[in-house]
Amino acid sequence: RNIIINGDMSIAQRGTSTSGITGSGYNTVDRFRIGGSTFGTFTQSQSTDVPTGQGFAKSLKMDCTTANGSLSASSQLTIQQRIEGQNSQYLKKGTSNAESTTLSFWVKSNKTGTYIAELRDQDNTRHISQSYTISSANTWEKKTLTYAGDTSGVFNNDNGESFRLQFWLAAGSNYTSGTLNTSWNSTTNANTAVGQVNLADSTSNEWYITGVQLEVLAC
Repeated sequence: RNIIINGDMSIAQRGTSTSGITGSGYNTVDRFRIGGSTFGTFTQSQSTDVPTGQGFAKSLKMDCTTANGSLSASSQLTIQQRIEGQNSQYLKKGTSNAESTTLSFWVKSNKTGTYIAELRDQDNTRHISQSYTISSANTWEKKTLTYAGDTSGVFNNDNGESFRLQFWLAAGSNYTSGTLNTSWNSTTNANTAVGQVNLADSTSNEWYITGVQLEVLAC
């Protein structure tokens, strides 16, 4: 089953467009939060631009309106979903039976290159990242990433945030100066978003996503 809520971006109870975004918070599409600071200025909206014939009616759109072509070391811009521990127990994290997961989604941008999708264990300060490539400008592409199960660190079984999915869109050197952490380890910021392009470097830049699914890897 899909651990992500509203992955088709169909619900936007706060509104369908927010401009002048310069920091963290919830803005439009339910459950999807902007995280970060000093990343320029963006408009976030619920868009009707979707991949053809895939059954989706809405997407989440990020549109750069004030560029930041020289990110500070601490600059970051992510799209997050924060997941309760009680909704993550079936991943069996922290046990010998820990489940591997598959993340799939449709994405589109004029800004081609390497992007990072990260999973974070907020209870035990652990993380894992995988990269994906937007190959063709302004073209919907489906991406599928696999993350190994983590035999260390059990999620709390409560309604607090235990698990986080983060799509990186911009990252300063504090998050890119190491080696990309493609297996579960204690959180090291420098290893989080190595290779990430800067979506904030031009007011021409846009990024769309829909159809986000995070599920136990099928055998």
